Amino acid sequence: MNTFKKLKEFYLPYKKYFILSAIFMIVTTAITLVYPVLLQKTIDEVVIGQKFGIIPYLVVGYLVLMAIKGVSTYIQQYTGDYFGIIAMYKIREKLYEKLQFLPFRYYDNAKTGDIMSRLTADVQGFRQFLSFGFSEIIRFVLFVGISIVVMFSYSVSLTIVTILALPFLIIVVNKFDKQVHPAFRAVRKSFGHLNTKVQENISGINTVKSLSKEDFEIDRFHTFNVDYRDRNVHNSNIWAKYFPLMEFIGNACIILLLSYGGYLVINDRILPGQLVAFYSLVGYIIFPIMNLGFIINIFSQGKASGERLLEILEEPNEIKEKENAERDVTLKGDVEFKNVTLNYPGDENAALKNISFKAKPGSVIGLIGATGSGKTSITQLIPRFYEAVSGEVLIDGINVKDYDLNTLRTQIGFVLQESFLFSSTIKANIAYGRPDVSMEDIVNAAKRADAHNFIMELPDGYDTLLGERGMGLSGGQKQRIAIARAICINPSILVLDDATSAVDMETEFAIQKAMREVMHGRTTFIIAHRISSLKHADEILVLEDGEIVERGVHEQLMTNNGPYERIYNIQFKDQQAILQSQMG
Repeated sequence: MNTFKKLKEFYLPYKKYFILSAIFMIVTTAITLVYPVLLQKTIDEVVIGQKFGIIPYLVVGYLVLMAIKGVSTYIQQYTGDYFGIIAMYKIREKLYEKLQFLPFRYYDNAKTGDIMSRLTADVQGFRQFLSFGFSEIIRFVLFVGISIVVMFSYSVSLTIVTILALPFLIIVVNKFDKQVHPAFRAVRKSFGHLNTKVQENISGINTVKSLSKEDFEIDRFHTFNVDYRDRNVHNSNIWAKYFPLMEFIGNACIILLLSYGGYLVINDRILPGQLVAFYSLVGYIIFPIMNLGFIINIFSQGKASGERLLEILEEPNEIKEKENAERDVTLKGDVEFKNVTLNYPGDENAALKNISFKAKPGSVIGLIGATGSGKTSITQLIPRFYEAVSGEVLIDGINVKDYDLNTLRTQIGFVLQESFLFSSTIKANIAYGRPDVSMEDIVNAAKRADAHNFIMELPDGYDTLLGERGMGLSGGQKQRIAIARAICINPSILVLDDATSAVDMETEFAIQKAMREVMHGRTTFIIAHRISSLKHADEILVLEDGEIVERGVHEQLMTNNGPYERIYNIQFKDQQAILQSQMG
């Protein structure tokens, strides 16, 4: 029960609904257990004893009990369901909240489909146990406990003979539990993998179709689907193997009852009605014990689901705020790296090695280098998306670890290489960082990003509803809306991570012209592969394998005969040679 203890904060506050459900469960169970007694009275006193005068009382009593049971069952089921539903709601809220604050490191390895599976199927699996599992355990204890007490009141010897088979049934149920729990956990894990495959395929459907890989994707899905099928079949095999055995033991118990019970009736040691009541009471013991398989099923699903939920809820977040963190301060944008080294989890090679530089407020820092050289890693340390292994990252002379995360990140604007837009209006996407921003500021941000004109050409203008991930817009249009979104928060520090890579040269020139005004007074980091985007930078850092190998302004770097000049030659001189040869 350790899993359920760890998750108690989500259901224990609502225990009153569970207690209410349990009370009415006791009422319905008690009424159910009265039926065999009524049956015994009917046979022994009415049929055999010829006391026909008590029939009306038995009928009225039975109808009253049925009415009470009906009302009690309704209240018990409603409150039990509500107990599970409200706990499920709270767990899903907490999971989503946790996912918002988990660091980038977690998402580097997490699979979207698996996360979705945990937020849906696993939350539902845990809710099933809360709504039905707990109540079924109580029902089992009541049925077995009260039935045995009533049976002993009828005949001690018959009760002992009848329950001789129960230890064997309990042993089988215990073995069933040990096999079914790992099987259910494997099913849940396989379902997460299947979900991930579907999610990745749908997200990358353009790539799949452009490369004509439909058959390949079908085969890959088939592999995951077969695994999920086989694990469910294995689970079904466990059920199919143990339930007939449990049924055989239960029937053996009933045979013992009828054989010895018949002997006792023949010898006038018990009445026929008592034997019939005894038979009913044995059913209230045998079938609940056999039903333990169903309870264990719910319990195992709930436990397996709970374990997967805890993996997210207990995931450590190394990006923590100090109690006395700097809050509500306006950043000037004085950024300094002092001997900073960064290692990503699971990667032995350092992403950054002893990086040191200083960016004065309002300056423009260009970052250039091959893919994987560490350009993006530098910018991700500024808002503490990752934590440096050693060294310090300072803003305005204060370590970024000493800032409140909200204060820090709301003053750093990012325009990433892959622009993500939400399924909402263009207006809402631009204002995402500042929901209270005026329409005038939204339009102004769009104009600065060279997005206003194409937005106004759309049927609904700024109220145009975008599809998933900005579907319906070109790559360049999405990029310009992302730039407008960053401008809208009026950041002190601006990071442009290859922000113009998705636009043509003419649009890039227009955006760069507009951005020069935007960058004025803001510390700006420009990550680019095109030197044309960096030529105006106050300092350019050239990176290789996580180290700064060159630094300086464009003119200075062009005289060093180093990596920067080689990149320039590749991008410009070779192109000019090709053009000249074509013209000749």
